[in-house]
Amino acid sequence: MLTASLDYSDSAAETAAIALAAIVDPKVAAARSTPYEAAMNLAFDRDSTVSVVTCLALARENARQMRDQITTEMWEQLNALYLDITGPNSRLAFDEGSSSFLHRIVAGLHLFNGAAEATMSHGEGWRFLSLGAYLERAHLIARLLDVAFDKSRPDAPDRDHLVQVSLLRMACALEPYLRVYTSDIRQAYILEFLLFDKEFPRSIRFTTARIEEHAKALSRYAEFAAAAAPERLAGRLSSLLEFTDPAELATIGAGEILRTVTAECGRIHAAIHDSFVAYPIEQRLHA
Repeated sequence: MLTASLDYSDSAAETAAIALAAIVDPKVAAARSTPYEAAMNLAFDRDSTVSVVTCLALARENARQMRDQITTEMWEQLNALYLDITGPNSRLAFDEGSSSFLHRIVAGLHLFNGAAEATMSHGEGWRFLSLGAYLERAHLIARLLDVAFDKSRPDAPDRDHLVQVSLLRMACALEPYLRVYTSDIRQAYILEFLLFDKEFPRSIRFTTARIEEHAKALSRYAEFAAAAAPERLAGRLSSLLEFTDPAELATIGAGEILRTVTAECGRIHAAIHDSFVAYPIEQRLHA
């Protein structure tokens, strides 16, 4: 997210503050003095649960434990990413070109997603992987928009043009947005696009539809009724985005719906865990 801007301008500092507040505790975000230092910590801080190096280490360990369920292409790409950010020259590479370094990591993540899509059988494992990715994406976009644009927050001023462009870049949405709205970048249009566009794969409406699709498909793999809970929750969330009128945002504001999205994503995650991971063994035993 912080690849959007790493200079020392006021707009860059504001963009960095928004990105940090969306993914870490606000007090932690306030402690970062510059966008560059924020990016450095989010990339290399092993004590942070949301840093890039921590996330890649956890992903690699999870992949190692289920190596027989993923493809060689996925494993090799994940290893390459991990070695890139933990290598002896990674800090030097960041110092010499932080934006280039972070863009390389982002490109590597896109390659991993592409490898998963193209080489993994689209069965139960692939659906769990996709479901987790869409849940995380919906939650993060909702948090980003909530922090940036919710007028009920006392610390949410009008954002200038550069900040709004950076927000679109953080969501990988700048070019898709411009194809729909041309160069007319406005807060209302950004909210409408990232909330309700049904074709852009990072909009909340698109992601919640995919969450419902994968939750419904996964319920068929289970033999007990509790597995229907994620499907019901996902269907409710998807319907909220499908049937909410974008024109209502001008009067009621986006804060309520954005916080509903983040809360419901948490409930769906918990329901998936309870239904497929931590269910009582009695539910698997036949009488």
